[in-house]
Amino acid sequence: MSAVVANPAARPAAHPVIETRALSKVYSQGTEAEVVALKGIDLRIEHGEFVAIMGPSGSGKSTLMNLIGCLDTPSSGTYLCDGVDVATLDAEERAVLRRDKIGFVFQGFNLLARMSALDNVAMPLSYARTPVAERRRRASEALAAVGLGERMHHKPSELSGGQQQRVAIARALIHQPPIIMADEPTGALDSRTGQEILALFERLRSEGHTIILITHDAEVAAHANRTCVMRDGELHDSDPQAGHAHVEAKA
Repeated sequence: MSAVVANPAARPAAHPVIETRALSKVYSQGTEAEVVALKGIDLRIEHGEFVAIMGPSGSGKSTLMNLIGCLDTPSSGTYLCDGVDVATLDAEERAVLRRDKIGFVFQGFNLLARMSALDNVAMPLSYARTPVAERRRRASEALAAVGLGERMHHKPSELSGGQQQRVAIARALIHQPPIIMADEPTGALDSRTGQEILALFERLRSEGHTIILITHDAEVAAHANRTCVMRDGELHDSDPQAGHAHVEAKA
């Protein structure tokens, strides 16, 4: 297997990869109105876990994903990403942490229609000024790792929905991040293709990646090894003694 996906397995686990303490988010609407999106979230995720954050629309799961993904900042509380207190970082440092530690996979694939699968996957490396030959080599390896080695020169319109999502996953792997965050990654796929994508996440987890899956679907969440339930901005079914979200462990 390519080092693109195998690298995180060799990392030491001296601390949780994700840890939040009393994390809250409040949005202001106008001069007086406020919306409390998150209410004091305590969450701990270890290296190599596959965790589903499940809840209905408006429960706060997407807000939590944005904070964990360093796409937004909390109103209060603490967030440690791979042992780093994100509040101590400036905007540029947060961007570097996000690039190096987290790969994102979205429901809508977010591929550029005029570019081949290879160029879509290689694109994040262009921002890091990686030499062209190295970009293409690593993108080729990432596509091979998700089973698309023979389709790398096809454009998104020439690929099925499942293949496009595999391209998106390969792009998320290109920086060899320890964390993969997937927001409703099967929402635009049929049931069979969705199962194939979830099996791919399970394989990536077995190879050392930490997978955080955002979903409203209990059947999708069942593929994870832990399920955290969000309702009205709160994390329910928590284990106060362990400090972990409630675990529904697979046999």
